[in-house]
Parts: sequence; structure tokens; C-alpha cells
Amino acid sequence: MPTYTLPELPYAYDALAPLVSTEQLELHHTKHHAAYVKQANVLLDRFDGVTAEDLPALTRAFAFHLSGHVLHSLFWESLTPDQHAPTGGFATEIERTFGSTEALTTTLGSAVTSLMGSGWAALGWEPRAGRLVVAQLHDHQDNLPGGVVPILVIDGWEHAFYLDHRNDKQAWVDAVGELLDWEAAGHRFEQARAGERAGVR
Repeated sequence: MPTYTLPELPYAYDALAPLVSTEQLELHHTKHHAAYVKQANVLLDRFDGVTAEDLPALTRAFAFHLSGHVLHSLFWESLTPDQHAPTGGFATEIERTFGSTEALTTTLGSAVTSLMGSGWAALGWEPRAGRLVVAQLHDHQDNLPGGVVPILVIDGWEHAFYLDHRNDKQAWVDAVGELLDWEAAGHRFEQARAGERAGVR
């Protein structure tokens, strides 16, 4: 049985339109995300009996595909057709670190538009410093600081927006900025911060 499975979206394929078209969302989910899930399962099976010589390449490929699956799963949960402003401690932390939700959205957008090639923008909780950080991930698996817990991500790969916006990353950033699920991110923020209080550092 496969270890990894493609999650269902928390909304219909047409729920984010017109900011994300039905065709774009369905293709992204059923083709691109599904491909990472399939390949992660294939590579996982290859660890049985792998030689020391082949292990580095297998590990690298596995990290790429599994991270693609994990980030896409979080990405679907980072979007909503019913956006609400951050509240509570999450809102306070955003204001303390970035000045405002609008400033944070701009910072996340800049992390996407300045990508050299493919990658992601991630808002995460850094437990040692006790603060929110924005990280720019290369591909799926490179450049996330150790220990940072991602709580909201934006896909900066062209397959996320090419049908709707061609190669215009700024248009994609403007669209996705109106769909970010701050309420769900706030729940993940509280969970990450609770882990810190419990000594998970």
C-alpha cells in the first residue's frame, strides 16, 4: 500500500475562481501534486537494500519529491475562498514582526517574485528566536532554516500559475494574496508556539 496519498482539497476546484481558475487548480492538484506523491512512494521503496554508493542520489531525490508533497499539502490549506484577517496572538505577532498583515503579504510576495528559478515563500515560526520569519525555499527542499515550522506557504513554481498568468509572477502574487487563509495559519501558529512552550525546540 502507498505510504503517501494525495489529499483532497478543502474546497471545490472552482472555489478560488477567478483568482485561481478551475482549470489551473485542478491541473495543479491532480497532475503536479499527484506526481510528487507517486514518485515519493516509488523512491521510498528503493531504500530497501540501497547501496552506500546509491544512497546520496536516492536521498536527494526522495527529499525533493516528499517535500513537494508536504509543501503542496500545506499550500492547499494556506488558501481559502473566505479570507479573514489574522486575530489574537497571531495578529499581535505579525504586527510586532512585520508591522501589518499587508506588509507581511508584501514580504511573502517579494520572496516569490525574487526567486531565481523555482521555489516557495514560507511564513514560519522560529522557536529559538521566538519569532515569525519569512523564508525563500529553492525547489521544494532547500533553504528552510533548521527548526523553523512552516505555517503558511505560497507556491512560486510556474506550474502554479502559468495557465492564468503566463510568466507574470507579480500577477500571481497579487491574486494569491487575496486568498491566504490567515485563520488556518493562526491555528498552526498557536500549535507551533505550544510546541515551543512544551520544550520542543
